Amino acid sequence: MNKLNQSQEFKTQSNLGDRIVAGLVDYIIIFTFFFVYVYSFGEPNDEGGYTVNGLPALVPVLFWGLMTVGFEQWLGATLGNLLVGLKPTSILDNDEKLTFAQSFKRHLLDPVDMFFFGLVGIVTIKNSEKNQRVGDIWAHTIVIKK
Repeated sequence: MNKLNQSQEFKTQSNLGDRIVAGLVDYIIIFTFFFVYVYSFGEPNDEGGYTVNGLPALVPVLFWGLMTVGFEQWLGATLGNLLVGLKPTSILDNDEKLTFAQSFKRHLLDPVDMFFFGLVGIVTIKNSEKNQRVGDIWAHTIVIKK
């Protein structure tokens, strides 16, 4: 059976409430780190805020990668997904473990899925055959209840 046919075997539930809670947990942690980091290590700017320049500006990006892609690779799910009992899985591979590329693709499109308070992701999950958000469709993944 080829990989395309295998993907037709998967049927999921939307788990929309759990997915919203998981996303909120993950991004509350990420944004809290970002604001604390910028406030602690940034320099005041002319607009009354703080700015981090140069290599230190990569720290929040690396933290985002660790909290999303890193945790999915090491733990099988982000902290939010672990909290609510969800697990992203591959629809292309028999062992269902996400590759690094799949995990990166899923989360690279988080801003698209979260656009307008998550409306894009919610509409996509509700209207896709396998209850996938845009990032899941691109990465060939689904999110299942553990």
